[in-house]
Amino acid sequence: MITGVDLFEFTVRDAAKMIAFYRDVLGLKPDESGDQNGAEFMLADGTTFGVWQPDKGEYPNGGHVMFAVPDAKKAVEQFRARGAELSDVTETGVCFMSFGTDPEGNSFVIHQRKHS
Repeated sequence: MITGVDLFEFTVRDAAKMIAFYRDVLGLKPDESGDQNGAEFMLADGTTFGVWQPDKGEYPNGGHVMFAVPDAKKAVEQFRARGAELSDVTETGVCFMSFGTDPEGNSFVIHQRKHS
């Protein structure tokens, strides 16, 4: 059901500072979807890396992975049946997401891009 990784991401406390670091120090170019809360950087090999500043308490700081699936609602239903604890699927302008943690507390997202 998981077809790949859509995004490797850090949630951060200061998005502007982190965007400037990855852009100005490491030379990554943010894509056009970025805003004051974060940005995504498409790498030459097709991998996407992002930084995101969530609302306080919304999501912990640290590294996360977004697993690509063709149908987020079906995937969440299947993974819950196998014992995964996942949020209900939320819709944004560009995707559908469900947030979860593994048994050691590492965050991950079940992610369906709308253009897929």
